[in-house]
Amino acid sequence: MPVYEYTALDMKGKNATGIVDAESASMARQKLRAMQKFPVSINEVADLSKQTTKQTPSVASVFYRVKQTDIAAMTRQLATLIAAGFPLVSAIDALIPQTASKAFKPILAQIKDAIVEGNSFAGALANYPGTFTALYTNMVRAGESSGTLEIVLEQLADITEKQQALKTRIRSALAYPILMACVGILVLFLLITFIVPNITSIFEDMEQILPLPTIILIDISEFFKTFWWGMLLVLIAIWFGFRSFIKTTSGRQVVDNVKLKLPLFGPIFQKLAVARFARTLGSLLENSVTLLTSLEIVRNIAGNTQIALAIEHAADEVSKGQGLGTSLSASAAFPQLALQMIQVGEQSGELENLLLKIATMYENEVESRVLSVTSLLEPVMILVMGVVLGFVVLSICLPIFEMNQLIM
Repeated sequence: MPVYEYTALDMKGKNATGIVDAESASMARQKLRAMQKFPVSINEVADLSKQTTKQTPSVASVFYRVKQTDIAAMTRQLATLIAAGFPLVSAIDALIPQTASKAFKPILAQIKDAIVEGNSFAGALANYPGTFTALYTNMVRAGESSGTLEIVLEQLADITEKQQALKTRIRSALAYPILMACVGILVLFLLITFIVPNITSIFEDMEQILPLPTIILIDISEFFKTFWWGMLLVLIAIWFGFRSFIKTTSGRQVVDNVKLKLPLFGPIFQKLAVARFARTLGSLLENSVTLLTSLEIVRNIAGNTQIALAIEHAADEVSKGQGLGTSLSASAAFPQLALQMIQVGEQSGELENLLLKIATMYENEVESRVLSVTSLLEPVMILVMGVVLGFVVLSICLPIFEMNQLIM
């Protein structure tokens, strides 16, 4: 059913805005009048129900994307309303006007309509795979089946908020080194391309042999000055080629394999993927989702093809009666400590709790590792910048020193 965004006047003459679902604009006006609101303007909102995870991103999807923070806030509020005794439809209807995201409002309205038409909450969420993950939908389905929807929603809000908080901390730690690197590269490019040629042109009229560092600097400067546009085109081509390469199955596998083997960042990528696997699997098992179904969900959101392949192999072995820890140990993608804790959890019957502990442990390790790596990157970048600038200054000063010696 189409969704319309409206501006109207209430009985007291005050402005009121919101969204309403109706078959047509005229039906929307009639519905508003029945609510004692007098429409001033009505605009149809784009139908986002056709979005899928495999669609090619469009301009609309970039500017009207639902953020995970919006989903987490909605989930937390919905859990509170349901725990307070609100029916599900009434709770969603109460959240629609409070949602700040223009992309999220029509989705919530259409989910409410699907529930009114007789669909389950999980079934309505499944129509929006680009907004609600398989983890979210399956946990809601488990909550509906067990009658503990408000508890499941609270757990989903916790999971989403923890993942977003970890991403935010990692991005904050990396922001300064990345900014320093970008500014440094830009300054060096401008220096070598536009400033150095003006200085070194003085030496062209000199009838003496220039020092080797000066010759190298002049050659580099001339190359950058002449072919900077070609280098820019090459970098753009490499970027788009890389993006196309990682979209293929084989390309993604190669990139993920390389990421896990990087000297400093490999363990970070591995532990981050294992933490996501453990938290998701533990939350699903905690809400009575079967192990095989949980492994299938986790495989799709692992974030690394090597980890996903290990999980897929483990799921096959578990279906044959093998233990999860033993099945995962066949791959080198998982750390030994995580495998041992999983095996202990299976033996003690506390697999869910140990999985959540694994997630917390590796999330903390990732955060501390990122901080330590960034603390090393900063002095290294400063050292590299100092060496390059020292080379430029030395290359310019050497001919001047030689001229002074000749004059003396």
